[in-house]
Amino acid sequence: MAKSPTKDQTTKLENSTFNILIALGKEAQFMYSTIDTYISDAQKDNNSELENTWNTIKEDRKRHMDMLRKALEKEAKEEKLSQ
Repeated sequence: MAKSPTKDQTTKLENSTFNILIALGKEAQFMYSTIDTYISDAQKDNNSELENTWNTIKEDRKRHMDMLRKALEKEAKEEKLSQ
């Protein structure tokens, strides 16, 4: 017998769907509020190695956000965003 999905009592979303939303929000916060500051600081300090590191992390995070967006789109198509 298959288990039924666990839903958050407040949002009425399946926990796994809710997790996607939370992770996407955290990635977006880092991408749009933090990473460019870190890159700029490395540039100001003439630290090209660290600048490259932050740029690599930025590209990785973009891929992560894309993966999460695709997962959320799949959840929406499967009507897991409705109550």
